[in-house]
Amino acid sequence: MIRTLPSPARTRESGPDGRPRRDLYAAGAAALLVVVAVVAGRRIEDSRGTLFVDWPPLLASWGPHMGPGTPAAVLVAVAAVAYGPALAARLAWRVLLPVTWGASTAWILSLALIDGWDRGVARKLTTRHEYLQVIDRFHDIPAALRGFTGHILLDSPDNWPAHIAGHPPAATLTFVLLDRIGLRGGGWAGMWCVVVGATACVAVLVTIRAVSGEALARRAAPFLVLAPAAVWMGTSADAYFAAVAAWAVALLALAVTRRSPGWAGASGLLFGLTCYLSYGLTLVALIAAAVLVLGRHGVRERPVLLVPLAAGLAVVPAVFTLAGFDWWEAYRLLVTRYAQGAGGVRPYGYWVWANPACTVLGVGLATVAGLRRTGALLVRRRTASRAGVRLAFLVSAALLALLVADLSGMSKAETERIWLPFMVWLLPACAFLPRPRSWLLAQAVLALLVNHLLRTGW
Repeated sequence: MIRTLPSPARTRESGPDGRPRRDLYAAGAAALLVVVAVVAGRRIEDSRGTLFVDWPPLLASWGPHMGPGTPAAVLVAVAAVAYGPALAARLAWRVLLPVTWGASTAWILSLALIDGWDRGVARKLTTRHEYLQVIDRFHDIPAALRGFTGHILLDSPDNWPAHIAGHPPAATLTFVLLDRIGLRGGGWAGMWCVVVGATACVAVLVTIRAVSGEALARRAAPFLVLAPAAVWMGTSADAYFAAVAAWAVALLALAVTRRSPGWAGASGLLFGLTCYLSYGLTLVALIAAAVLVLGRHGVRERPVLLVPLAAGLAVVPAVFTLAGFDWWEAYRLLVTRYAQGAGGVRPYGYWVWANPACTVLGVGLATVAGLRRTGALLVRRRTASRAGVRLAFLVSAALLALLVADLSGMSKAETERIWLPFMVWLLPACAFLPRPRSWLLAQAVLALLVNHLLRTGW
């Protein structure tokens, strides 16, 4: 079954300001920010060595190369640019979602395989900072949880590697449990992150449809698939975190729009898990708050939704607390550990504006142009379409979460990976763009250039 929707360029939802030249100005300004971050970062690193990245602002090194994933990545990009917008408009919704998931998986995996299976997938989560390094230390899971905080600081005995210390234990336990059920090694762990991480785009589509309507969700779909952020989603655990957080928001959107206590409880459960995967993902609460505001009438009519939401939210924290893990104590120690390592040396004055440059490389110039239209739409919200304003509000909440994360000083560098759970919520701004194929091509070219010219650290 297929269906046809109006062309984005011919609908009020396509944007509040139909001036393509301003889109190009915004994209150009973002490109300039990246160039300045590269030049200034190179100078700082060469003279002071305080950035701890080889190709600032990214954790990467210069190394033009090709690999087995190159032909597949180019093929996926060409297909998505040529057929993505039309298929997104015409496929039945129940077909569009799995097709989007499959296409996103293909894009992420093909980009990862540019570095080959071993370096691009199998070894990513086995390096000295990563989760698979400590699998053997969780042979007694309750004991490991009780003693988790005792190994966070650098001067503590048998201190955890950086990523284990930097996250609550649910992150590590995911890979421990994969090992327990026989999915051992970096290959399985990497594919888990790719396949689960790719579902984040589906969750975002479900959310957009629930709060802003199906037309805008369909226009956003190709951009969610062909995101430059896919370079860092294969194979980073943060891609998995992004998917869990995105589904928590999606289920909340379904709960408030369908008045469903069941969806509310499931959403709360995933929000609880999200907070025990990464401390920084507590900021997803800002996106959740936007969903609650957009669905406020449903909440007022059925306040009982808040009860299962709160009950679900309490489950994961209760389990970990009863097991002996203190989230607040662990976070306090993490702040100290962060200052003990590179985070205490990296200059805030550079990263506070270079982090957004990393984000530009992750979301692409099309998203920057879409964000310009998002702002213009909010300014003219009284005369703009209701669906467009609602989507703009949702995207703005994600932008606010990124701003808070940036100003906190706890995300100095490596944000091309760390901020993946927020980047996926900026990409829907591309739904406001006319001429989607041109912008999709720009997104694909950026991702291909980054992955072929640089050897990324994640």
